[in-house]
Amino acid sequence: MDALLIERAELTVISRSPQETEEIGEALGSCLRGDEVISLEGELGTGKTTLVKGLARGLGVGVPIASPTFVLASEYAGTSLRLQHLDLYRVEDAREFVASGLEDALWGEAIVAVEWPEKVRHLLPAARLWITLRHSGGDQRRLHFEASGSRYVDLLRRLGDRLAQPEPGPALEVH
Repeated sequence: MDALLIERAELTVISRSPQETEEIGEALGSCLRGDEVISLEGELGTGKTTLVKGLARGLGVGVPIASPTFVLASEYAGTSLRLQHLDLYRVEDAREFVASGLEDALWGEAIVAVEWPEKVRHLLPAARLWITLRHSGGDQRRLHFEASGSRYVDLLRRLGDRLAQPEPGPALEVH
């Protein structure tokens, strides 16, 4: 019998402004290689769409990113990778998600950013990056990244290395 190995890693980053949240997203986008599922959990106003805007910029998407709340899904072409942005706020449950046909997006070659993923958690791939965004007072946000699966653990390591590099601009607090 083969041994079952589940790799996990976690990283917490404090963002002090929407601009920093977008910069974190851009760093994440620049680390992606394709065929990843990024789950974004958080209350309204915690910066999920702001993070996706940065992620898209890191992928080389040249058009503005808007919250797809009223259309459920938007697709964008980056420099070499596609981004599917799903916003499940208006989806009642997993049954409605499956009936909409959006489940197929989770198994393609695109990068899939899913807002409100907790509604379909059991349908998501076991290997994924789950980001929980929380208010921390004022414009400050706490972003907690949980990687499941070896390629996502590697992704989180690359992101941590990128965020730890001193660059011009605001300093990010990484834990």
